[in-house]
Amino acid sequence: MTQVAVNRFKQALQNKAPQLGLWCTLSNAYAAEIVARAGFDWLLFDMEHSPSEITTVLGQLQAAAPYPVTPVVRPMWKDVVQQKRLLDIGAQTILIPYVETAEEAALAVAGMRYPPRGIRGVGGTSRASGFGQVKDYMQVCEEQLCLLVQIESPLGLKNLEAIANVDGVDGVFIGPADLSANMGYPGNPGHRDVQTAIEDAIARILACGKAPGILTADEGLANRYIELGCLFTAVGIDMAMLARGAEALAKRFKG
Repeated sequence: MTQVAVNRFKQALQNKAPQLGLWCTLSNAYAAEIVARAGFDWLLFDMEHSPSEITTVLGQLQAAAPYPVTPVVRPMWKDVVQQKRLLDIGAQTILIPYVETAEEAALAVAGMRYPPRGIRGVGGTSRASGFGQVKDYMQVCEEQLCLLVQIESPLGLKNLEAIANVDGVDGVFIGPADLSANMGYPGNPGHRDVQTAIEDAIARILACGKAPGILTADEGLANRYIELGCLFTAVGIDMAMLARGAEALAKRFKG
């Protein structure tokens, strides 16, 4: 590799082209390779709610690399040190969880950029730079890096425009599970109040000129969000698909 790989996901968001995704929590490169072949536009490799570590994600990135799918990585927390390590191993699109203020969003942006524009630490022979083959990596990588921030609390919703309008934020992801819990409806993201808040948030993100995103395994809701303008929509979770599929198979044979 002698140049930075093009981030097709970022280009699609800029072109307002909806991207279909799958949430990956199985924390395994073999599983990542299986779903990388399935036809999704993007895969979310989750560190926040899975046993994944940096080395786990590295294996997942390597497994997905041969296929026309964009990996998105969610770190365990809004931590610029972990963000730096994920960028160094080749993640180009990062989803930062639980962003509630413009200041937190700005810190995440700084973590995506090298000095003097940001605070990303410099490592000369990382996987991201082709182990040093991309000589101008520091000068050109920012064009292909994509930052998504996750809104999952009433405070985040209150500050939505301020967060979305931070320069360097490419998209805003709505987290229905935590949002519903924080609104007083734990385990009930389908509650009318939650759905009203989500639909309002999608419209507000679009009005800011940024890409809205969401996760739901409800096919009807997924189509509804896409109709409303969601540009990156995850429509399933690998672990849930395996669990429910295995249960259904056993039930068919055991009655």
